[in-house]
Order: sequence, then C-alpha cells, then structure tokens
Amino acid sequence: MKKILTAFLIITALCSFNAKPSLKGVWEYAGDIYNGKKQSASNDYKLHRQYDDAHYDAFFIEAGEKPALYEKGDYALKQDTCLETQTYSRQPSKVIGITIKYIYQIKNDTLTLSGTLPNGAAVQEYWKRVK
Repeated sequence: MKKILTAFLIITALCSFNAKPSLKGVWEYAGDIYNGKKQSASNDYKLHRQYDDAHYDAFFIEAGEKPALYEKGDYALKQDTCLETQTYSRQPSKVIGITIKYIYQIKNDTLTLSGTLPNGAAVQEYWKRVK
C-alpha cells in the first residue's frame, strides 16, 4: 500500500507540473495567408526570427550577405495567445509600441501565428523551426 501511495504522489506531482510555454529558438518564415490570399516564402532570401524568453529579433538573410536586423520586439505567451509588441523597425512602421494579439500553435516544427493586424488585415503566418 505504501508503494502505491508513493507512486500516486509522484505521478500527481509530475502531472501538475506545467512547463512555461516559450517560442525560444530560431524560426524561418514559410509563407502566410494574408486576407485570404496565400503567399509563399521567397526563394531569393530568408526571414528568420530569433526568440528568447521574452524578446525577438527578426533578420533578412540573402546569400553572400550578412544577416540584416529588420525588426525586434517583445512578446508574452498566455495560454494560446501570443502578444507581440514591435520595439524597432528598420523601415518606417505604424505598429511600433502597439501590441498585436495572435493565436499561436506549435505543431511538430511549425509555428502558426493567426490574428488581425491594426489595419484590419487577417493574417496567418507559418514559421518553421530552424534550431
């Protein structure tokens, strides 16, 4: 009986452990659906996002060139929601400091971000895990 109780307590403790969700790692843009129109990733360049626990850096990568930082920001995950706030943009941007709410899902090696941008456009982005 003592062994069963010990095993039950260990299983209960393990089941109650909740790992903090994270996007930590490097992700490569794989296409999107923007206002119902499907767009593929470019063959001429790559877009990478590097996430740590609370921030991201986005890079434009062309063959033979150094990666160029084009965007950075903060993010927070709450259940199935990703809240992203752009803090830097290489191009003029109307969303610096504005938090955008996405529903996120990670399935196998693909991150999907779905939401409505401040301009009203519906977007669903796909990002493949690089590392």
